[in-house]
Amino acid sequence: MIKALIFDFDGTIIDTETPWYVAFREAYNEYGVELTQELYSQCVGTDLNRFDPYEYLITEKKLPIDREVFRSSIHLRHKELMDLENIRPGVIEYLEAAKDAGLRIGLASSSPMKWVGKYLDQLNIRHYFECIRTSEHVTHVKPDPELYLQTLECLQVNADEAIAIEDSLHGARAAAAAGMHCVVTPNEMTSFMEFDSVFHRANSLSDVNFVQLINHTFKDRS
Repeated sequence: MIKALIFDFDGTIIDTETPWYVAFREAYNEYGVELTQELYSQCVGTDLNRFDPYEYLITEKKLPIDREVFRSSIHLRHKELMDLENIRPGVIEYLEAAKDAGLRIGLASSSPMKWVGKYLDQLNIRHYFECIRTSEHVTHVKPDPELYLQTLECLQVNADEAIAIEDSLHGARAAAAAGMHCVVTPNEMTSFMEFDSVFHRANSLSDVNFVQLINHTFKDRS
């Protein structure tokens, strides 16, 4: 029996990831360097230990770039692009449906609480989440399962009683490693990824029937 939904944040609730990529890609182009989705995707849904787009031009390409000026320009461009973004299709409907069904609702994000909280408040959806776990709460972020395990414990549900809503490969693998069911709704940045160990993939939550998901999902999972 499903008792909880646990949402990822970046790219799942609102697409913060594609604007980051666009901002970095534009900046890299100014230095004559191509930033591919494949390269950038190493840091999507996780920390910057696998690929640090702020440092790559300096450490790998040996370009004389002022780190702080570069970082500030990226953040400014990202903010401009985020002004064009809205909450992703189906998210509000799913939050409402989960609340009406008496499900517990959590959020597990590899980002800092300051970042997540800012957008939850702007979107006026913080009140839906009983439990929020971010990078400050764990030693290792996704694809490590620690964020999901902590959120499950906070919500007092077992892994097989919860569904993770994700958009990235790192996130989906974290959910699978925690023993959870997982629905993946990729955004523009993550749509090219080949997902494994997930129950269902859809363009958005609008394409996933809530009642069918809760009642019939898991008997079909291999």
